[in-house]
Amino acid sequence: MGRLRIIAKLGIPTMLLVLLAACTQAPPPAPPDTRAADAAAIRDRDAAWSKVTAAKDVEGFVGFVADDGVICPPNAPALTDKEAIRKWATDMTSSPGIAVGWTPSKAEAAGSSDLGYSIGTYEMTVNDAKGKPMTDRGKYVTVWKKQADGSWKVAADIFNSDLPAAH
Repeated sequence: MGRLRIIAKLGIPTMLLVLLAACTQAPPPAPPDTRAADAAAIRDRDAAWSKVTAAKDVEGFVGFVADDGVICPPNAPALTDKEAIRKWATDMTSSPGIAVGWTPSKAEAAGSSDLGYSIGTYEMTVNDAKGKPMTDRGKYVTVWKKQADGSWKVAADIFNSDLPAAH
């Protein structure tokens, strides 16, 4: 019984010291802030996506979109799967006189390093029914999602014209 008292007397203070030491340890270091690098990567990906589209590379265009990505073109339903996106991109790039491109003006990334967005302007020229070129200008917002391999892909894209609606 005497041993138990000695162990209890020594054990309780020792446990308290261990607990106190655990509570006073410094918190783990914060993860590095990669927002600037992520925003630059998003801007670069956005510009590369524009170049692929200007080259009328449908598979390249579709390859920039995440598996669960959504494209929301004006005057059309949202495109929620790769086949619908592929068909729309094929139709768009095969339009007579088509020329399309865009320029990101802003890109930002979340502190979590898994989401970001880009904003910019686009210009698209296509021939009308009489073969006369028509140019549209507008703006867009693209949400980018970091993939498991570290690349950025389009989670959602929406764009619309700056021109007045035709009556």
